[in-house]
Amino acid sequence: MLTVVLSGLRARWAAFLGSFVALALGVGLLTTMGLGLSATFDAPERTPQRFASAPVVVKGRDAVTVDVRRGPATTSVSKKLDRPQPVDTELLRELKARWTVTTADGPDAVGVHGPAPEIRTLVGTRAQVLTGDDRRLADPEPERDAEALVALNALLGTAGGVTTFVSVFVVASTFAFAVALRRREFGLLRTAGATPGQLRRMLLAEAAGVGVLASATGCALGVLGAPWLARVLVAGNMAPEWFVIDHATTWPPHAAFWTGVTVALAGAVAASRRAGKVGPTAALQEADVDTDVLPLGRALLGAGLLLAGLGLLVWTCLTEPSELMKRKTYTTQPMLLITGLALLAPALVRPVARALRLPGAIGTLVRENSAAAVRRTAAVAAPVLVTVALAGSLLGSATTVTSTKAAEAREQTRAEYVVSGEDLRPVPGASATGATSVFVRDGAEALVKYGARAVSDPADFADLARLPVVAGDVRDLDDRSIVVNEEWERGRVGEVVEVWLADGSGPVRLRVVAVLALGTGDNGPYVTRANAPGAAVDRVEARGVAPEALSAAGGPVRTVEEWAAATHPSSSPQTRLGLLLVLGIALVYTVIALANTLLMATSVRGGELASLRLAGATRAQALRVVTGEAGLAVAIGTVLGLAVTAVNLAVLGAGLAALSAPVALTVPWGAVGAAAGACAVVAVGAAALPAWRLTR
Repeated sequence: MLTVVLSGLRARWAAFLGSFVALALGVGLLTTMGLGLSATFDAPERTPQRFASAPVVVKGRDAVTVDVRRGPATTSVSKKLDRPQPVDTELLRELKARWTVTTADGPDAVGVHGPAPEIRTLVGTRAQVLTGDDRRLADPEPERDAEALVALNALLGTAGGVTTFVSVFVVASTFAFAVALRRREFGLLRTAGATPGQLRRMLLAEAAGVGVLASATGCALGVLGAPWLARVLVAGNMAPEWFVIDHATTWPPHAAFWTGVTVALAGAVAASRRAGKVGPTAALQEADVDTDVLPLGRALLGAGLLLAGLGLLVWTCLTEPSELMKRKTYTTQPMLLITGLALLAPALVRPVARALRLPGAIGTLVRENSAAAVRRTAAVAAPVLVTVALAGSLLGSATTVTSTKAAEAREQTRAEYVVSGEDLRPVPGASATGATSVFVRDGAEALVKYGARAVSDPADFADLARLPVVAGDVRDLDDRSIVVNEEWERGRVGEVVEVWLADGSGPVRLRVVAVLALGTGDNGPYVTRANAPGAAVDRVEARGVAPEALSAAGGPVRTVEEWAAATHPSSSPQTRLGLLLVLGIALVYTVIALANTLLMATSVRGGELASLRLAGATRAQALRVVTGEAGLAVAIGTVLGLAVTAVNLAVLGAGLAALSAPVALTVPWGAVGAAAGACAVVAVGAAALPAWRLTR
């Protein structure tokens, strides 16, 4: 058996080349992503900078702490404030009376040169006392490193998941098509006495050989590529400047190697089972029309995944529509639809191909050949489906969410001009608001922080606001009330809610005067400046006021359209780079799959092309038939990918409508066209090269 396996690998190295490259690339990417993930687990311990010379730092309160119920007992939970509070004036006076006190860039913290136990006794619960390395918590943005690593961790995890998904898909598709091409060979082996079990073991041994070699190569490539990835992430502002990848970590290469071997074996399992069913009579068969292209097991699995994907989307839309706007949701949920539709592709290829009316005799021949050779057409269309569906769903969902936020911002004001910036000055006749936050108990078990807007003049605000009010009246807002949205547990007009304010003070009892639709998440709450301590004006809106007068606010004067476009861009550079990284991985795999499949498929069509030449076709016509079939298969994959995109965007639109948000669906035609065009170029080239050689 081993001799047969080694002979098969040597004789058919070209057929295994695509699987080898796909696996090596996948393992390399997984190794690189794993090394990157391991580097994001811990931020470096920075030394104190702001108060490096002071042995003790007294820092004002930077969190609100509330008791909540956990089972039969209570516990304290904390939420960070938007900004640390100043050290209490009386406490500062007491500290200065006993020890030397130093200040640096703001009243939120001071350095104290004295014994820590005595300082802690004096301060009590009025402030925080920091010593040792904890003094760095008084530096500006002490958690910026950890927050940057959380976002980077999510990006690398998503890229690794997409890599695994696409590599399994490509390898399984490649092995399945290779088995279909070797059907007569398996028939000869059965005639020579080989058992079904021996055929299965032979294919699994071939897959294991390819998997081990490709995984070892991929691990080496991944280790070499890890420093390059770190430089790209830092250059793209997706990682902090100090981010590096440590090669000493050994678990990512080990995990990637065994994942690659497992993927190779998993991809060959279904193909080996199909090979074991080949009978001796297959050696005498040479049919031009594929039959039994969709076994019952594959049909049930594909239908199940397709229904599960649709059901999950609909369920999310009906129960938690706001989840559809999250990147994690619109990145992962399309994969179920993609996998299900790809498994059912052999059943869809024939009706889609025959529905297309291609002109001329060559067009008819292309259409009928594609409909007859279902396995070949489906093997080409499936990877195109993956790339087009990911490009349309990911970029379309991200752009739709940001476009909807911009449309929502435009619709919620009657203003003609908007001034935005930091520390603006109010202008007579204009509505001035600022960012703040409020904290509220969610039931008795949790504390929730809401980003809110602080209104300087409720009357001016009510005149210009065009909020999606579902109950109450915004004009009733005053210093003893609040405007909430439908997300609040206790959000009925007239009810009194307890909230903690932006400086941690509270609880303050405020009466609900209006309830807003949830929208994209930026609808309220709204309070007056009296309930927003420390909030500065960052937006001035006006109607009927000359732009020259608005310039006194201290910021750029823009029309509402210009302001919405500036504050709600289509996507951030970091988000765009992350999505392009994921799509780039999918496109590379698609190119490998297309080239490998078409090189294998076209190279065995010598007899068919010779018959076509004998029937009177010229060499150019024969080449047009072969390349036309490749182009038609890419078109079918594009159509199926657009179907997945349409379903995802339609459900997202329904979810936005359920949130009472303006629906601004956006299809990324440019990205979809570029992906489909790249696939078409590769497919036509990979089909034309062996066909040109065979028709000489």
